[in-house]
Amino acid sequence: MIPVFDGHNDLLLRLLDDPARRAEIFLTGEGKGHLDLPRMQAGGFAGGFFAIYLPSPAAHDDPEIEAQMEKPPYALPLSDLIGFDAAILPAVQAAGHLLWMERASAGALKLCRTAAEVAECLKTGTIAAIMHMEGAEAIDESLDALHLFHAAGLRSIGPVWSRPTIFGHGVPFAFPSSPDTGPGLTEAGKRLVAECNRLKIMIDLSHINEKGFDDVARLSDAPLVATHSNAHALCASSRNLTDRQLAMIRETGGMVGLNFAVGFLRPDGRKDDGCGWDPVLRHMDHLLKALGEDHLGFGSDYDGATTPAVIGDVTGLPRLLQALADHGYDRPLLEKIAHGNWLALLRRTFGT
Repeated sequence: MIPVFDGHNDLLLRLLDDPARRAEIFLTGEGKGHLDLPRMQAGGFAGGFFAIYLPSPAAHDDPEIEAQMEKPPYALPLSDLIGFDAAILPAVQAAGHLLWMERASAGALKLCRTAAEVAECLKTGTIAAIMHMEGAEAIDESLDALHLFHAAGLRSIGPVWSRPTIFGHGVPFAFPSSPDTGPGLTEAGKRLVAECNRLKIMIDLSHINEKGFDDVARLSDAPLVATHSNAHALCASSRNLTDRQLAMIRETGGMVGLNFAVGFLRPDGRKDDGCGWDPVLRHMDHLLKALGEDHLGFGSDYDGATTPAVIGDVTGLPRLLQALADHGYDRPLLEKIAHGNWLALLRRTFGT
């Protein structure tokens, strides 16, 4: 089994939604969602970025929104900015859940702060967890909270999750749509990029709009990374990356993690999991051609998206690797995509 290091998951959101049952959800598995410790171990899940994410209050699990995404075209309104005072407590709680997971796993999972720690986990079979923040609502304009979370283990941050923050603007959930949907980084956002570079915190561009992407590319001295995004040329979702953006990522030695969300894979943009392997393979081929074999990985969006039924939960990772092998990807390439490229990217971003 080839171990898989994954660019993005939302397991912490499941724990945040039901903290009283976190031991059952994470340690023993409950047959729901995509991730828990037993299924991670069974699926060869070597680790990944665990997202601190705050759902929009009015939109969380809204059935009307889900119904619209099943019948494109759609252009869903985004909620208003969530202020720091409202964001900081749940963000701290989510970070606490990840710290608890490390302790409760009895050595099966480690919160990693360096690339060397991730490499050691890959050698020993320990699940390597990196603390990520998806949307920087819990970071204040003075950036004091950034230093607090960095001390707790934060090593990756997305300035926005689609809805605006004090740092910039995300893309709406819209199909078909260009990612060019609004203004770029604010002055606070520019300071955030500079401080993340100084602290060696990776900047995730998955949800940011095109002008914000270009601002980060202009200001940052680190590789450009989109942890869970796909090819706009194959699925015209605002969440996907244009070929121009993919070229910029490649030029900086960056990375893209293939997002398993069906609405960002299917050419019709539908949120329908009965799509088979075809859209997955098409996006992989396109991203491989655009990025090169050293800059592509997986960014599942597990526990935050509807995945193709052929992949399903984390135990479907071996099926995905087998589908790619059957498609012609040899083992050295599969090992790069599964974990080698992410580890190399972390070394380029964090240092050794």
